[in-house]
Amino acid sequence: MSPAVGSDPGEAAKAARDARDRRLVRRLKQGDERAFQELVHTYQDRIFGLVYRMIGNRQEAEDIAQEVFISVYRGIGNYRGEGRFYTWLYRIASNTTKNRLKYLKGRNFHRAADIDETPAAHMKGSDGGPMVALQSHVPGPEATVQANRLEEIVQREIANLEPEHRLLIVLRDIQGMSYAEILNITGLQEGTLKSRLHRARLALKQRLEPHLE
Repeated sequence: MSPAVGSDPGEAAKAARDARDRRLVRRLKQGDERAFQELVHTYQDRIFGLVYRMIGNRQEAEDIAQEVFISVYRGIGNYRGEGRFYTWLYRIASNTTKNRLKYLKGRNFHRAADIDETPAAHMKGSDGGPMVALQSHVPGPEATVQANRLEEIVQREIANLEPEHRLLIVLRDIQGMSYAEILNITGLQEGTLKSRLHRARLALKQRLEPHLE
């Protein structure tokens, strides 16, 4: 059925996604392995993108993303459907990543990948949005190379922010989530969320300024 005239296509798409997720979750709870595979296929790029941008290391991100989906599979019975499935999934992903960051804190851990090792598919929007719209600001035939370098710098500096700041930057500014969605994922109050996001953006801007002079 086509959306009603004047309806928001974005909201219609979200409603369709939610309905699909509910069907897949119901099937998974009934033991349908293919439903789990479909959920992984649907969300694996976005979850990898979230984890990679938070942790800055491809191998660690792959391991954590796998751990997230294992947790979903084992814990799907705990999902009661009170909220959207993907916000529950993102909550698991963000908590798993922050726990891993605590574990790695103080260790000699190489977080940011070299540009040649950076998974390009996840640096440029497959997880819901581009890293930053830089290419249009870099003139000349070397624009793509320079833009890629700047994107790698942004990734590295995001990985140097406090974990909570990384999470908010990725959810809001990279993956384009609404405040309501982020509130459901983080459990923050709206005022607290906006205040922390403002501080996160300032911290990232300060880190990027030396590279943009």
